Amino acid sequence: MTDPAALIGSEVAALDTPSLVVDLDVMEANLARIATSCAAGGVAWRPHCKTHKSPEIAKLQIAAGAVGVTCAKLAEAEVMADAGIADILIANQIVGPIKIERLMALLARAQVTVAVDGTDNAEALSQAAVRSGMTLDVVIEVDTGTRRAGVSPGLPVLELARRIAALPGLRLAGVMTWEGHTTKISDPREKRAAIEDAVGALVASADLCRENGIAIEIVSCGGTGTFGTAAAIAGVTEIQAGGGVFGDVRYRTIYHVPLAYGLTVHATVTSRPTLRRIICDAGKKAMSVDSGVPLPLDLPPVASVSFSAEHGKIELHSDADCPRVGDRIRFVVGYADTTVHLHDAIFAARAGRIEHVWPVSPAAKLR
Repeated sequence: MTDPAALIGSEVAALDTPSLVVDLDVMEANLARIATSCAAGGVAWRPHCKTHKSPEIAKLQIAAGAVGVTCAKLAEAEVMADAGIADILIANQIVGPIKIERLMALLARAQVTVAVDGTDNAEALSQAAVRSGMTLDVVIEVDTGTRRAGVSPGLPVLELARRIAALPGLRLAGVMTWEGHTTKISDPREKRAAIEDAVGALVASADLCRENGIAIEIVSCGGTGTFGTAAAIAGVTEIQAGGGVFGDVRYRTIYHVPLAYGLTVHATVTSRPTLRRIICDAGKKAMSVDSGVPLPLDLPPVASVSFSAEHGKIELHSDADCPRVGDRIRFVVGYADTTVHLHDAIFAARAGRIEHVWPVSPAAKLR
């Protein structure tokens, strides 16, 4: 098997398939757009790494102005810290003795903040921090409408904040939310109003804590589907949008964010059973289909696209001789967040030539 790094400088056509390829020009433009929105709103940018799981891309984001990174998994945070990224928010609860022990080890070498939404978890973190002789920063996760994790806005936030403030080994750094329930709203005015309502509840919760003598520094929110509005809301201090640097079908067609498509899976045509059917070597094990259907490019009009484990099937509207068996085709990734981890590397290309090979760490994928 060819060493992926040996392909640097080669044309993208030299890649075996399926391969995950990012267009550097597009990615850099998408990255700049998010960074510019944050700067215009006067808020910090702490991009999520759950999409790319790549320290190299995280460092590009930091070079563009990000203050640190946001991680969904403790393992992602460990990989980022190992790469020298020192300011990390884990926007998730770290629960159980195994993970809490790992968290304390991570805290010894990086500035780490974690989300909490309950007293039992906060007490377990407090006890571990005291045993380790360290102080752990925490943010309260607030459920502003997504109905996932988090405490309700207002008094429940204040109540939990008071309990955390009384626990040794913990420092309450702020509050956070993910206003994910607003992302699919198609009408721009309705979507803006929903984002402002959700994030407004977060800001009001922070203000309530301050009014009761509890310091709140961080007010964190905003994903790729909402950053344009969230970054301009008074009281927000940081935005977590990160996945949109790639651009994908979900962000454009479901979240209604006009980011350019930058991430594609390259596949090889392996069969042409009919003049309307194309079979390729990239299926569900190469491309996620649960949250956005991959979009084939550079083909005659397409009637349908479907996938099995190891096959992609494209049905054309009318007969066509091309592409032929052995030809390459590209799919815009349906949803990068659930596609990147299926690969072991991201091939970063500019003008059709590979400039970088960014490994996708197995260690960052699950735990």
